[in-house]
Amino acid sequence: MATRSGPLSGLLVADFSRILAGPYATMLLADLGAEVVKVESPGGDDTRTWSPPVREGVSTYYLGVNRNKRSVALDLKDESDLASARELARRADVLVENFKPGGLARFGLDYDTVAATNPGVVYASISGFGSGPGGRDLPGYDLMVQAISGLMSLTGDPDGPPFRAGISVFDVMAGLHASIGVLAALHARAGSGRGQHVEVNLLSSALSGLVNQSSAFVAGGVVPTRMGNSHPSLFPYEPMPCADGDLIITAGNNGQFRRLVEVLGVPELADDPRFRGNEDRTAHRDELRPLLVERLATRTTMEWFADITAAGVPCGPINSVDGGVAFAESVGLDPVVLVGDGATAVPSVRNPIRLSDSPPDYVLPPPSLDEHGEEIRRWLAAPSADTEETDG
Repeated sequence: MATRSGPLSGLLVADFSRILAGPYATMLLADLGAEVVKVESPGGDDTRTWSPPVREGVSTYYLGVNRNKRSVALDLKDESDLASARELARRADVLVENFKPGGLARFGLDYDTVAATNPGVVYASISGFGSGPGGRDLPGYDLMVQAISGLMSLTGDPDGPPFRAGISVFDVMAGLHASIGVLAALHARAGSGRGQHVEVNLLSSALSGLVNQSSAFVAGGVVPTRMGNSHPSLFPYEPMPCADGDLIITAGNNGQFRRLVEVLGVPELADDPRFRGNEDRTAHRDELRPLLVERLATRTTMEWFADITAAGVPCGPINSVDGGVAFAESVGLDPVVLVGDGATAVPSVRNPIRLSDSPPDYVLPPPSLDEHGEEIRRWLAAPSADTEETDG
């Protein structure tokens, strides 16, 4: 198969993952030049059928995390297909999977078996709750982890029910952690020549990703609670109503607060003992909020956005997703890229990593099921360079 360009050019990734966390990780690697072979069951990745919405009959969920890959459908219960899967694992630099822990052992595709014939492999396993005896048998859906980790207890109005985040936030986070682990293991391999087993689980990613909230309990013995859109340690740091809608205002230090109240026309608030420091403002937020809202109510959201931003205070309107994309375009981020050429090109969200010398590229649109199956099977059936050297 042709070698891609990019900083990870020359790396072969065998992607035995499906749905979100694993495919997101392998897409990031593919964007950076790795050759990713997406191994699917004959029925295909589950997200192919997760719709609506769709684009030309294909789930946009699937399209969002599977560009720059080649697809081969392999039935691991079929002897010939299993032989192809094992050969792919033998040749791979990286293998990514998110089966239940131990689920690939019956096919001889677990880490120990693969590493026996491919000692340089970096083998990344993503699970819901780890490979220990208490968690290995639990299915790992993001919503479960949002609930179990405590995130949902922090999301929503104080007097209302808990809510899930609007995306599968811990699947995405685990995918990021998996890609970081893979890159770290590849760096270690460059020195030692040996691969290793990288393990990531959604619950650990969640507890790490709860950052200040999990630290509040672990380091301070405080169990955080829901505060709606308020921040437990900062004020103002929330939506505030203007004449025609809400504006997010985040004055994270004393200098920003002083500039904010100057723009609002109430500069004396910066020297009020109740509001002088962040701790003071947080303690007296119920007294400060109406004083700020009174001024904000005199003008529109976008009028205040322009003036408050010009003063160097972070703020922003609450957009829908289309507004978020439009705003990114307005500040020159070029958030949408076309993946592929001609009629098969698919709009996609740009990889967020900017590299000055070897940027991500967008060559292959998300593949149809088994689109590259014939090519990949033929390649796997041919002797590889290391096999030829061994046989010779």
